[in-house]
Amino acid sequence: MQESPEEKRPSKWFVALLALAFVAAVAGLVWSYSLAGRLTHAEAQLAATQQQNRQLAKALDETNAKLRITSETLGHRLGMTQKELAQRARDLLHRQQAAAKQLEQEQQSTNTQVSSVSSDVAGVKSDVGGVKTDLNQTKSQLASDEAQMRKMQGDLGIQSGLIATNERELQVLQKMGNRDYYPFTLRKGQKKAVGTIALRLRKVNVKHNTYTMTVFTNDKKIEKKNRALDEPVQFYSGKQPLLFELVVNKISHNQVEGYVSTPKGAPKPVVIGKPAANGQ
Repeated sequence: MQESPEEKRPSKWFVALLALAFVAAVAGLVWSYSLAGRLTHAEAQLAATQQQNRQLAKALDETNAKLRITSETLGHRLGMTQKELAQRARDLLHRQQAAAKQLEQEQQSTNTQVSSVSSDVAGVKSDVGGVKTDLNQTKSQLASDEAQMRKMQGDLGIQSGLIATNERELQVLQKMGNRDYYPFTLRKGQKKAVGTIALRLRKVNVKHNTYTMTVFTNDKKIEKKNRALDEPVQFYSGKQPLLFELVVNKISHNQVEGYVSTPKGAPKPVVIGKPAANGQ
């Protein structure tokens, strides 16, 4: 019985499997060849490394031998044994370590001091900033107070400076420092030295807020009659006459309170045991 042509031809699956087997065999050969090459390269590197290690070991042995010879020679020259040299080396190492530790401690101490100084500087800067702020506030307050105070014409017809109508305004004028100020409290009939002059209160009119005052200066008496509250009362005093001002800013029963204002170049009052500058 004859086979049909289809039965004589190989199966398609068989051909495919055969092709895959061939490809796998070729790939295996290529991988084996690559692996063998890498193994050969690694063996060559290992051999080179071993050779370098042997050379290093040899060099180290030579160095150790030279050091032993040097140590023995040095010990012989110094009259020291190997044990003494080793002890000397340990001593040197300990001193070096101690010096390094001390240096580290000093550096830490220096850093601490620098930090402390930096903190102090920061504190000083803060204080300076606070002082500047206070100064600016004081300047602003002085400017505000000055704006509130007034200027008046004195009883001699001369334009006066700023007039203080109370104790706070007088303190502002004193801080401004343009003139010298001598506050006073004076009872009726009392004669009292104020600065380089003297004053006597002769009469007080509380109802009309007026008073009468005698000014003693340069061996003269100047009568100031019926002067008003906060009015600049003007007169000249000194060898080279300078314009003085008297202001009464509070009138009560038989008593007045106020101040005398003098130019900066005017004589100063005499202090016991100390002569006055530019005295009369």
